[in-house]
Amino acid sequence: MAKYKMTDPLSTTLAALADPTRRAILARLSQGEATVNELAEPFDITLPSVSRHLKVLETAGLITRGRHAQWRPCTLATAPLKEVDGWLEKYRKFWTGSFDKMDALLTEITKAPAKGRKQ
Repeated sequence: MAKYKMTDPLSTTLAALADPTRRAILARLSQGEATVNELAEPFDITLPSVSRHLKVLETAGLITRGRHAQWRPCTLATAPLKEVDGWLEKYRKFWTGSFDKMDALLTEITKAPAKGRKQ
């Protein structure tokens, strides 16, 4: 499989979000900062693997790592998620419009008398 260098932030963010482990890490961080060991607890993977996931998230700007003595807590960073939300907004209008049209059609169908039915 060829490796592609992603240069735009949206592509980097979406690539980081493509992995379920990274999404689970972000979900945990949405509850507050955590250390690498705390983030690794629910997963059946090695600490180096968790660290590699964190590096991807950090490169995408989705997390930041602080430093408190020997601890390096991770914190969720929301700016890239806001950018994804902004990009999805135009598509949200499309699928919302499609659902509204389908709802109107279903309403029309259910109100119309069935052919051959006596009234």
